[in-house]
Amino acid sequence: MIFESHAHYDDAQFDNDREELLTSMKENGIETIINVGSDFCGCEKTVELMNKYDFIYGAIGIHPSDIGDLNDDTCRWLEEKTTLEKIVAIGEIGLDYYWDKEEEIQKAQREWFEWQMKLAKREGLPVIIHSRDAAEDTLKLMKGIHAEEIPGVIHCFSYSKEMAAEYVKMGYYIGIGGVVTFKNAKKVKEVAATVPMERILLETDCPYLAPEPNRGTRNSSLNLPYVAAEIAHIRGITPEEVIEATRRNAQRLFGVKAEKE
Repeated sequence: MIFESHAHYDDAQFDNDREELLTSMKENGIETIINVGSDFCGCEKTVELMNKYDFIYGAIGIHPSDIGDLNDDTCRWLEEKTTLEKIVAIGEIGLDYYWDKEEEIQKAQREWFEWQMKLAKREGLPVIIHSRDAAEDTLKLMKGIHAEEIPGVIHCFSYSKEMAAEYVKMGYYIGIGGVVTFKNAKKVKEVAATVPMERILLETDCPYLAPEPNRGTRNSSLNLPYVAAEIAHIRGITPEEVIEATRRNAQRLFGVKAEKE
């Protein structure tokens, strides 16, 4: 059974068939899903989804590109919801300099990233970190606030194997999804080959980044076997070994156990 560590089933792309899709997960080998909020509306919908489906757990946080959603009221809401039993992480938080080039905006991203990291530390929750075109600043900020004291995962990892090793030294997990199946994804394939198996999580980031052979279509957790198969091929092990190892890793990070356990 597969543990999906990063999905966005709150996204509007699932509005037409969300119920049908989610109710098919267990029969297709998807055991547990972490639904990850990225803006405030997505966080609210994440709480609704985790309350409706026993196998869905929630992460709440504001993506760096959506920090305009953060104010006194929304910060208070986030703080209150961290006490819910099925909220298992703060995320998706971090830095994204791909779209936002202005120093003022990047500075605000860093300030809100730090605030949400500290929220996670206060509440004893792990973090789900997004970092795009911001490798140096992400690592610098994390080291500056002693992020090794806050467990977490670097989601949709896109940097070098050397950078991955730095995060692993800090105790972090590395999230690997559909990009690893792309022919030109040299860096991600190197990361998948070199990061210790006990530090890898399976994820989709759905509805985005569908793997081969479904690249370019709406992604879902049902595509995770393709990701597991590619990691297995790269490492010279079986897909079943990848699925079981990443399942245990995610259970350990998020404090979630299978019902039978």
